[in-house]
Amino acid sequence: MSRKITRRLPAVLAASVLAPVLLQSAQAQQPADPRVLAEIIVTADPIGGRTADELIQPVSVLYGDELARRLAGSIGEILDGTPGVANADFGPGVGRPTIRGQQGSRVVVLDDGLPVADVSGEGADHAVAIDARGADQLEIFRGPMTLVYGSGAAGGVVNVRSFRFLPEFAPSSFARIEGSFGENGSDRQASLQGEHAFSEQFAARASLGLRRSHEFSIKGFQESDQDEGFRGRLQNSDISVDTGSLTGLFRDDWGHVGLGVSRWRSDYGIPEVFDPQRIRGDGSDEFERIVASFTRYDLRGELTDPLPGITALRAKLAVTSFEQEEIEFEFSRSDGSFEGSEVEAEFENDQVDLRLDLIHAPIAGWRGVVGLAASDRDFFAETEDGSFYVRPNRTRNLAVYVVEDLQTGFGSIELGARLERTRSRPEDVLTSEVEGITLPDAGFVAFPETLPSRSITPLSLSAGALVELGDAHHLTVGLTRAERAPAAEQLYAFGRHAAAGTFEVGDPLLAKETYNNVEIGIDRHAGLLTYDFTLFYNRVSDYIFLASEDDGTGNPVVVNDIGNRAGEGETIGCAPGDGGLCRLRNQLVTTNQADAEFYGAELTASVQLREGPVPLNLRVSGDLVRGTLRSGPNLPRITPARFGVGLDTGWQDLGVRVDLQRVARQSRIGEAETPTAGYTLLSMDLSWAWRHGPADTTFFLRGRNLLDEDGRRHQSFFKDEAPIIGRAFFVGFRSQLGGR
Repeated sequence: MSRKITRRLPAVLAASVLAPVLLQSAQAQQPADPRVLAEIIVTADPIGGRTADELIQPVSVLYGDELARRLAGSIGEILDGTPGVANADFGPGVGRPTIRGQQGSRVVVLDDGLPVADVSGEGADHAVAIDARGADQLEIFRGPMTLVYGSGAAGGVVNVRSFRFLPEFAPSSFARIEGSFGENGSDRQASLQGEHAFSEQFAARASLGLRRSHEFSIKGFQESDQDEGFRGRLQNSDISVDTGSLTGLFRDDWGHVGLGVSRWRSDYGIPEVFDPQRIRGDGSDEFERIVASFTRYDLRGELTDPLPGITALRAKLAVTSFEQEEIEFEFSRSDGSFEGSEVEAEFENDQVDLRLDLIHAPIAGWRGVVGLAASDRDFFAETEDGSFYVRPNRTRNLAVYVVEDLQTGFGSIELGARLERTRSRPEDVLTSEVEGITLPDAGFVAFPETLPSRSITPLSLSAGALVELGDAHHLTVGLTRAERAPAAEQLYAFGRHAAAGTFEVGDPLLAKETYNNVEIGIDRHAGLLTYDFTLFYNRVSDYIFLASEDDGTGNPVVVNDIGNRAGEGETIGCAPGDGGLCRLRNQLVTTNQADAEFYGAELTASVQLREGPVPLNLRVSGDLVRGTLRSGPNLPRITPARFGVGLDTGWQDLGVRVDLQRVARQSRIGEAETPTAGYTLLSMDLSWAWRHGPADTTFFLRGRNLLDEDGRRHQSFFKDEAPIIGRAFFVGFRSQLGGR
């Protein structure tokens, strides 16, 4: 363990002891209340049938009123503020979840248990292709989940569970509808879901969703160093999203099987200061938009007691065809008129994912699952000059895993192992305009026209225990050794990513990462006071990260569209304001690999201060994560510390909730990064439940960023180009007709 973490661990360990003690003092000398937390089954749990309170892996579950309150336009925005989870957005159209400082290809987002097959890992400006507004439950696993979900889950897993494949039918046909309007950006959102059972064995389910908005309002200027130009508006931030699904589910005594098709389409802008005539400043004469869509087919089934000793066989299959275009719109510098548009980059991602789980009967007290997972991903990308910064490639993965659980007199023990084989084959690129890139040491790396295939065999192991400390408390300890194969964009990147404003250089010789993670948690799950406190330490060998190069002034190096620095190649002889390859508009980032460590703590707590017709509940939450290289420097884009406090109350059918969260200043920065100021978020929720005949309706009023803060998310690649949106109010309703 490094000297730095050795110095800091006593303080963190002290916090892990003091936090529960201080919370417990609010109920000193009081016996545990018989009331317990609601038992919500975690469907992404490989064994199945267990609640969040029974799992050793740290997991948060959002459902019911809490999920309805959070529903927003992106998965990152919905999860933001959950301990250990933050939003790495680039305007409201993009919201990628960040878990304990990890994001992108290290966080797997699941759609009913199988991966979302998009290209969000290939660009920080790419949206996660899922509409979580139709979710019944969100499950967030914090920390490595490679045992069950593979190399991409080294940071964590988010499972979006809908009602589409649940084997239980409602007592009668039903329709759910939700609609809302936000005055900031004229943000209109609506969703419709329904189920009709044609018999006791067969039911059809359908859903529709949409979102439309204009440009959003912000506090102050859009860019962090901007002092003239448009103020109070996030330019090119409007959004359009359409979703739909249709599912048929058949069930009988032997089990159930479901077949579904879903569609998703999104059209959103990449926020940037746009002022072609430079009337108000030095704005751009162009802007980028992204249009993406997919069609996905899902087949799910479960057989009950199919073989002696096998209690269940679960099968999941998803076939996805994803497409995306990055479109540049150009305008005249002389009169501001529209000159035309062109597709700068096209993506295609065809992917097949398969999972088979065998749940066996207890053997010497051990119950568990033996599983097989396979995927086949065919990624294609092309730009106007013939090549994208990540070359086309095909990646195949095959894995076997086992997870076993033993109930003991003190609690439970869990063991797991996974062995996978990943093979990636890149295509040749013979038409790139990029000749190569100059490195900080003045060495030159030529663009590789051909690259060899890579085969990697990650092995992951885990062990954990849950100890019952009386009727109200649990102590959990988990150890994981997880290996992760490099993602395709880390291996094969070499070129300009237009919409992101970067020039990225990967490394085809990257080694696999190795995570050694330890978790210690204590929770109280019964009584007027409940809490959950987790301490973690994650030591990573050969950690892969994107780093910027300092140009000598504290700012990152920028290059032109083919990788030339100032005074190099096509930039020689350029005058200020020259276009074409004279424009230095791409931040140079290179893929590096070094030993690293992550450590931190997460806390949620709730105490019932008052009962009766006007109850009062106090909530406290917070998280802290640090990420450094073992050699000393900080890693870039690490989520700052956060602390929150909230109050819940109500009277009869009226509910009131107020939340205050402080996001701390982040001054522990990587090379060529800038510090990010802290900010305070105040939100408010009012709800009124109204039941009339067969309809059950809730009306709501929500306020977000009520202090109208000019906040910037340090974990975002584009914090200096796009702040959080300003003060916003939403009014809406959600209603269910039938289903009882």
